[in-house]
Amino acid sequence: MRLGVLDVGSNTVHLLVVDAHPGARPLPAHSHKTELRLAELLDDSGAISDDGIERLIGVIQEALQAAEDKGVEEVLPFATSAVREAPNADAVLSRVQQETGVTLPVLTGEEEARLTFLATRRWFGWSSGKLLVLDIGGGSLEIAFGLDEEPGAAASLPLGAGRLTKAWLPGDPPDPSDVRALRRHVRTEIARTVGDFARLGAPDHAVATSKTFKQLARIAGAARSAEGLYTQRTLSRKALEEWVPKLATMNTAQRGRLPGVSDGRAPQLLAGALVAEAALELFGVEEIEICPWALREGVILRRLDHLPTP
Repeated sequence: MRLGVLDVGSNTVHLLVVDAHPGARPLPAHSHKTELRLAELLDDSGAISDDGIERLIGVIQEALQAAEDKGVEEVLPFATSAVREAPNADAVLSRVQQETGVTLPVLTGEEEARLTFLATRRWFGWSSGKLLVLDIGGGSLEIAFGLDEEPGAAASLPLGAGRLTKAWLPGDPPDPSDVRALRRHVRTEIARTVGDFARLGAPDHAVATSKTFKQLARIAGAARSAEGLYTQRTLSRKALEEWVPKLATMNTAQRGRLPGVSDGRAPQLLAGALVAEAALELFGVEEIEICPWALREGVILRRLDHLPTP
């Protein structure tokens, strides 16, 4: 069957269309992505603005048309931190349902972490042993750890690259004192959770998902996306320690000229790098492997698990 997963995230609204059935690997058929930056379309109270709601509705309608054009049988929609944390979330969801017909479930941070963990487990398999999974989104950092398909521990922290950039790094390039303050904040927040995961032992395999980690790996020398999903890509803590000071001296335009860095993500790259560096150091990870599957694939896999076997 042809499924579409509609991901309303902090940075983008992304429709991923796949051909899938139980027991088989989902095959990507189409991708429709819009950089809406919902987390930035806020009013003075922190609520999603009227303009933001209108733009969100328009983007969802475009995605639904794309799904129809591609013959999608079922659309699996969900929203993450930008909607989850908005004071007017209920009003936003009501407007979306009224004007598009889409009932938009809002995932908790822990649900995000667990579904991302499922995707990475299916990608790497049981031979990876105990997995530590890190995902840096626009609004939050998800962490999950475990031996099975359900993690033994999962957490979501308000350390997304977009959120931190807006709140902590107003300059372009940022003021060194702001970078230092953000570094302290990130490490304090992550350190509070380390003990919850350390009690489960050391990971056998550390894995990262998300655009932030992919771009950091690329500027550190990992293979281009054109070389395919099955090319191994890794990011070392040493490389991050070398790149963070460089990124801190660059402005947005300079970061946007780095290999693999999009103009839309360039402003957030430093904040994402600070989170990645802190997570690897505090969890004692020297190198992390990039997984091409993440939350959207986890949503698809969970849906397939509930379909009857033919």
